Formats: sequence, C-alpha cells, structure tokens
Amino acid sequence: MRFLHTSDWHLGRILHGRSLIEDQAHVLDRFVDLVRDARPDAVLIAGDVYDRAVPPAEAVELLDDTLSRIVLGQGVPVLVIAGNHDSPERLGFGARLLAERGLTIVGRVDAPRAVAFEDDWGRVVVHPLPYAEPALVRDAFGDDVADHEAALAALLGRVRAAHPAGVRSVVMAHAFVAGGAESDSERPLSVGGSAVVDAGLFDGFDYVALGHLHRPQRVGADHVRYAGSLLKYSTSEAGHAKSVSLVELRAPGERTVEEIALAPLRDLRVLTGPLDALIASAATDPAREDYVFARLTDRGALLDPMARLREAWPNALGCERTVLSVAGDGAGARGRARELDTRALFGDFFREVTGEALDDAQTAALDEVLEELAREAREAR
Repeated sequence: MRFLHTSDWHLGRILHGRSLIEDQAHVLDRFVDLVRDARPDAVLIAGDVYDRAVPPAEAVELLDDTLSRIVLGQGVPVLVIAGNHDSPERLGFGARLLAERGLTIVGRVDAPRAVAFEDDWGRVVVHPLPYAEPALVRDAFGDDVADHEAALAALLGRVRAAHPAGVRSVVMAHAFVAGGAESDSERPLSVGGSAVVDAGLFDGFDYVALGHLHRPQRVGADHVRYAGSLLKYSTSEAGHAKSVSLVELRAPGERTVEEIALAPLRDLRVLTGPLDALIASAATDPAREDYVFARLTDRGALLDPMARLREAWPNALGCERTVLSVAGDGAGARGRARELDTRALFGDFFREVTGEALDDAQTAALDEVLEELAREAREAR
C-alpha cells in the first residue's frame, strides 16, 4: 500500500507582500507529475490547505484544478483534513457528494471517518482527523477535555474503538506533537503551551500522517511523521529541504518512507554580508530570481538599500541591519515586550497592578478568552 503524504500547502499565502500563488501552482504541477509517476493508492493532505479561513479566489481555483487532475485525471483517491488555518465549513462544502468520486474531505469534528484500501497483505484503514480545538470536541461529543492533548486523545480513543482488529491503520492529524522542530510561519494553536500533544498518543498505529509543523521530520517514533510544508513560508525555513513523503506499508509494522523533493519555481534564501558585496554577487548567481532576504552587516549609513537590492535581486523580499538587530536585543522594556506573547504581557500587567501573579483559575480563564478571540480572528480573515 503506497500513500503520498503532504500537508501545509497554505494556498493564497502572502510573503513580505508578495503573492506566492504562481509558485504554488508551479510546485503543484510537479506534485501532480509525481502522482502520475509514483501511482500511489491514495494522497493524504494533512491540513492547512489554505492559508486563511476565507481564501482568495485564485487559491480556491488552484485547489480545485489540482484535486481534479489527481482524482479525475489520474484516478487516485485523495483524503484531506482541515488544519488550524482552514475554515472547516468552507473546506468541507460538498464533502458527501465528492466522496462518491474519490475525494474525502473532513472539515468538522464529528463521528470518526474511515476509508479502507486493499493490497496483498489485506486491508488498510485510514482515519482522517481534522484539527480539533478542545471546545470543538466538547461541543461535538460532550467530553470534558481541557487541552489539545485531551481532545486528541478523545478522538483517537473513538478511532481505536471502531478500528477492526488485526487491520493495519493510518491516522491523519493536524497537531503540534512534542519534540517537533518549529519555524516562524506556523500559527500557534493555543496559548500557554496547552496545544502540545505527546507522541505516545499515536502508539499502535502503523503510520501517522501529520500536518502543522513545516519541517519534514519524524517525532517520537519512526511511524509518526510530518511531511512539512509545500514551500518555504518564512526566512526561518530557508535551510529546510522541502519534500513530500512516499509511504509504503507492507505487513503490519513494516514500512518505508521516502522523502521526495519538489523543485520550486524560486527558492527562498537568506543572504548575509555588506550591501555592495551582495549586489555584486548577483551578477554571477544563476538563481538571482530567487526570493532573498538580506541581512546587511554594514556599519555606516545606507541610502535606500531595498531599491539597490532589487536592482540586483528582482525578488528581494526585505532586509535588516544586523548591527541594529543586535543592539536592540533585550534593550529595555520595549525590546522585551516584543518578545512576549499576549498571555505573558497580561500576566506582567496583572502583577504590576495587583502585586500578585495570576493563579491557576485566572490563568485558565485568560487562556479561554484568548483562544476564543483567536478563533474569531481566524474566521474573520
């Protein structure tokens, strides 16, 4: 049984004011070519299909075209789950009708779904679990869950109860598993660290296809894997090797995972050095059309460095002065405030006003309010 595991397409992403839709269309062309050549039994897309809850029209059109070419053109089934960037209702529109044609979309948290496949070793059942905030699990099932780990554990408990004995199992989930390496472009799932879940929740499954973290990686065990994002979506990802995962399941407990790179239209690089040297280097760089972010080491005054950079590097995204960045690190309350999240800032404010730290009940109430505000902000975008 062969699956292509991918995630975090973030269609409609804007990077430093630049739309990446052309880059996303290019790499998805390469992905469709891979589906044609590898002939997997299914494609698993583990969430964050769109970059925001209300995606732009060109992002919707690109997804429609890509999935049509895979499901209708290649005859390969696709399973999609909603991530924390997606609107479950919008992504899941028409899901019951589409399932008849080989496209399974699970947007909302409800009764666990199961999609079965057959190979020489028997059946494989895939369980697609969408991103589930604790409040959504409480509303759907009435379970008393306080954090993301308890919510995911409740969903996985239902999966285990419904899964037939002796049959190989694959779980799709969108979560932050403890031990995974983060990047700057992942939107926090929660406040105060309550979003982290333990990799041990996935014990006993044959493969776990994860989404959310943008670096391809295994977490906790060989069968628990992130495929990573489709492209580099922040300068912190410049050193990542982006790929999709070709997973082959044989007998129970036997698997191979191959990470397959998809060549982007433009790479994303961080260049460091004096402005004049970076400009001069562009003349002999065969990839001068790449997206570049410059960290300038000049100590003197610079006149309009971005305009000069873009003359040499047409797709320069931005620049920063490393000397100024170092000088500003931790310098006074304003420098520290930029490094703190809303929860920590409110905690500091509360301590300043009352002379006491937030207690456990107050912290829990604050977290609930902040998560509700975050949900409203996602739906409003």
